[in-house]
Amino acid sequence: MHNNHVKEIVVVGATGLIGSSLMDILLADVSVHKILVLSRKEVEWKHKKVHGVITDFDQLEKYVPIVKDANALFCCIGTTIKKAGSKEAFRKVDYQIPVDLAALAEKANINKFIVISSLGADPLSDNFYLKTKGEMERDISTQYSFKKLAFIRPSLLLGPRPEFRMGERFAQFFMVLFSFLMVGNLKKYRPIHDFKVAKAMISISNSLNNQKIYESEELEYLGT
Repeated sequence: MHNNHVKEIVVVGATGLIGSSLMDILLADVSVHKILVLSRKEVEWKHKKVHGVITDFDQLEKYVPIVKDANALFCCIGTTIKKAGSKEAFRKVDYQIPVDLAALAEKANINKFIVISSLGADPLSDNFYLKTKGEMERDISTQYSFKKLAFIRPSLLLGPRPEFRMGERFAQFFMVLFSFLMVGNLKKYRPIHDFKVAKAMISISNSLNNQKIYESEELEYLGT
């Protein structure tokens, strides 16, 4: 087992908007001595802490010895139906891979599993995206056991995406412009910066409470 003051962290989705910010924080954290990045491709970080593992996500079980006894697994993987190309391909990324990663974490004796979901996730939703996220939350919660399990539900994300998304840019502009009107129960719909979500994920992983779902308003507070 690893010393509580010397951490080994597993990150999946490290090149995404939240994942990149999470990596920046972990690289600057002196208590983290090793970051295992599971990725389909060779990782871009040239740092002594970072150990890239080219991963076949259809056969995650074979990576159990590599990640065994790590302190936490952060799952930041996610896509869109448009980018994935089909609903089936989207579900593979946003449902199946997180569920399979939870199985990997449990077998590898990783006690903390923190995964990005979405505001409004609901297995009974008529919206395919939100239904998929909700089913992912439900099935991980019921099938696997962790000392700390947390589903991160950010609102619209603000940050430098590598690809341009016209619809998202318009949404960001208007959401930021009118966010001051979102008060009370509407505060969780305010847009949130990627780095705040990443900071909140670290804080949540270190917390001792049993809370499983973190809405965007809480992430804003924890990431400040």
